[in-house]
Amino acid sequence: MPLADFTTLRIGGPADKLVEVTTEDELITAVRDADAAEEPVLLLSGGSNVVIGDDGFRGTVVKVATKGIKVDADACSGAMIHIQAGEDWDDVVQRAIAEEWSGIESMSGIPGLTGSTPVQNVGAYGHEVAATIASVRVWDRVESRIRTIFAADCGFEYRSSMFKAAPERYVVLEVAFQLKLGNLSAPIGYAELARVLDVDPGSRAPMADVREAVLALRRSKGMVLDPADHDTWSAGSFFTNPLLDTTAEVPAGAPQWPQPDGRVKTSAAWLIEHSGIPKGFALGAAAVSSKHTLALTNRGSATAKDILSLATHVRSQVQQAFAITLVNEPVLVNCTL
Repeated sequence: MPLADFTTLRIGGPADKLVEVTTEDELITAVRDADAAEEPVLLLSGGSNVVIGDDGFRGTVVKVATKGIKVDADACSGAMIHIQAGEDWDDVVQRAIAEEWSGIESMSGIPGLTGSTPVQNVGAYGHEVAATIASVRVWDRVESRIRTIFAADCGFEYRSSMFKAAPERYVVLEVAFQLKLGNLSAPIGYAELARVLDVDPGSRAPMADVREAVLALRRSKGMVLDPADHDTWSAGSFFTNPLLDTTAEVPAGAPQWPQPDGRVKTSAAWLIEHSGIPKGFALGAAAVSSKHTLALTNRGSATAKDILSLATHVRSQVQQAFAITLVNEPVLVNCTL
């Protein structure tokens, strides 16, 4: 079976072996058995942040489908939510809003499973999961044991973590979130979202309203999955926003956001558009989304080679125009950029 069936890009060749696991014990056993047999292992979560090569994967693909949510909540400490890696992330966000657990509502509509959120330090509209994760429970393939790693030790950075830095070592089993109780959101720090909600930046809004506003914004950018819309046949944002050492490196007119470490973040989408690549720009069956220049999309028959050729062209254009090298956000499996 082609791995394209399990990715939001709908791209990817076959695997030598595909195992779906529905319990934590099955997940650990599948990885441990493959390691003992010295077989390469690919952990496949929701398939929303990965580009799998056309030749597929030579080894064992473990499809994570573990389920379970445990809740410990009280008025003083808030809600501690322990979530198995295979739980759908947006389902978790919807439940958090319904149960009045505040802090992750701005990450509504992000595709994928909960176990991937700490790996990528998933974020949107001014918030990252690092702000609400208490700990991550993992299978350590080097030490052959289960470990609980607290947030301070997870190495969270912009779209990165210790888990992303060492993908061959850690298997996320469960993520624990510490969330506040109440029906109001975390402070709205993203100007576009504040404008849609008609609130001042830094203020709060009902979580249900925040979710609807976020979903509307994401749909306008082709970032909510829709089988009928090829603009959503993507891996999400293909490039991360560049972090530059000084404001002097930011091109004139480009957005800039100072970072706590003294660096400056600028907009990859702005760089792409101003390098001469418009929305909808296509190379064969791969195209920049007609709604958002950060998404590279499969128009129906694209291959991994097509997507990566387009990504290479986009990155080259930006490099030539601004001397800034864009970095891919999706994980590349058996393919290179």
